[in-house]
Amino acid sequence: MKIILVNNKGKTRQFTLAGWTRALLSLCFLGLPLGAGIYIGHESNKIAADGVMTDTASQAWEEALVDQQQDIEAIKQESVATLSAMTLRLAELQGRLVRIDALGERLTSMANLDNGEFDFNQSPAVGGPETDALGESHTPPKFINIINELAEQINDREQQLETLESLMADRSLQDDVFVAGRPVLKGWMSSRYGRRTDPFTGKVAWHSGVDFAGKQGSEIVAVASGVVIESGERNGYGGMIKINHGNGFQTRYAHNKKNFAKVGDVVKKGQVIALMGSTGRSTGPHVHFEVYKYGRPVDPAAYINRTHR
Repeated sequence: MKIILVNNKGKTRQFTLAGWTRALLSLCFLGLPLGAGIYIGHESNKIAADGVMTDTASQAWEEALVDQQQDIEAIKQESVATLSAMTLRLAELQGRLVRIDALGERLTSMANLDNGEFDFNQSPAVGGPETDALGESHTPPKFINIINELAEQINDREQQLETLESLMADRSLQDDVFVAGRPVLKGWMSSRYGRRTDPFTGKVAWHSGVDFAGKQGSEIVAVASGVVIESGERNGYGGMIKINHGNGFQTRYAHNKKNFAKVGDVVKKGQVIALMGSTGRSTGPHVHFEVYKYGRPVDPAAYINRTHR
């Protein structure tokens, strides 16, 4: 193989290549285009791949933003619903507090309690020495503070009502067992307690009770709540009922035409326990009323007009 080189002056030089030299040079001329093609193809594929990756990442970011927007909208709607529910709850607590205050004032008035003992118009008095705060200091939302204050006020009112209820129940019980009043709804006192002339013998005798005269069959009532410990006929008394009121007090109702209350019955103050009659040692329809204190008879007149302080 011969190679001819021509310079710029027109002179030529000629070279003769051997077999192995000729083969090496042929490979060089053939490899240059092939390598260039491979390189160009590789770069083209790389650029295309970079373009695909860029499009995929952009699409992923867009989808993530859409998801976040949906989450934010859901949280917003949930917050609005929660705030509406808390507003309704706040109104409910305020209405409940108003009703409790009105009830407390009414009960306080009915119970005739001292002014200021149960004041439902004032906030509860609180206090105590200053101490270190527990936990981290933070400022809760304003409506949370309002709800907490209402809850505390309601708890305070409920405690006051419980105390007031207990006090009124105790007073009611004391009123029920308090011996006071007349044993008849209609009638007049025909004989007093103490020394008197016996209507049968004409001699001075001791009268251990008071007599209330009235119409046959008039109603006889208990002057206090208690338990019936005797009911039936008794010598001289005729039809009689005896009631134990506790605190050392007992009462007797005698000369009854008919007894309604039986032994063991729990009777209430003002309950009809018998009908007026003239049984036993009696000159006419009336009820013989006795009051015993710690086993001894006392003047019933002191309890007829008695008031519970």
